[in-house]
Amino acid sequence: MFTDFGRYILLLKSVFKRPEKWNIYSKNIFNEMVYIGVESIYLIGIISLFVGAVMTLQIAFQLQSDLIPRTIIGSVNRDSAILELSPTISALVLAGKIGSSISSEIGTMRVTEQIDALEIMGINAPGYLILPKILAGITMIPLLVVISIGLAILGGYMGGSFSGAISGADYYRGITEGFNPYTIAVSLVKAFFFGFIITSVSAYQGFYVKGSALEVGRASTKTVVISCISILCADYVITGLML
Repeated sequence: MFTDFGRYILLLKSVFKRPEKWNIYSKNIFNEMVYIGVESIYLIGIISLFVGAVMTLQIAFQLQSDLIPRTIIGSVNRDSAILELSPTISALVLAGKIGSSISSEIGTMRVTEQIDALEIMGINAPGYLILPKILAGITMIPLLVVISIGLAILGGYMGGSFSGAISGADYYRGITEGFNPYTIAVSLVKAFFFGFIITSVSAYQGFYVKGSALEVGRASTKTVVISCISILCADYVITGLML
């Protein structure tokens, strides 16, 4: 474990060396932003809508009391989506979609000796291959989380209205009353670190693959497991520090 952590730190040190020419990296950065952000909106959108709708129904079921105002359902659903559901579930889903892809891509380049060819040509392979992915991850994943929050709240409104669990007026009052903007800051900080974890851990696993294509598949599986565990640990630490 300590060997892996040390190699991970040394790899990050190589990644963040000053690039030779930024114009070489810029195209890769935008391509990674499209893949990580734009091509993931559909998946994150569907998940967020249904999670928000289900959460509204479950909260309404648990708060069936004449002593509890119905607007509480909207407030609880809003805070749950902002603080935990949207950043964490989105990160776990993206760890499977993006993390395994990055690990497979870099791992395939390693076993086919393309990375060795870059190093022979004097190119900083970690920076050229990994830096655009990390920059795209810490930029686009917070944006995806913001979209997820909005769609989760919208899904809660739709689920509550269609099922009759809560009226649209009560839900709207619930999500607008007592809102604390600090919760958005906590969510974005989580998303930033989750984006860094997903991209850097998956790149590390792929960069140090040894053997054949079979090892590439194993590295992809290991990437998802380690990324998910790291995300949950980071979620706990950030929540404890900021809240």
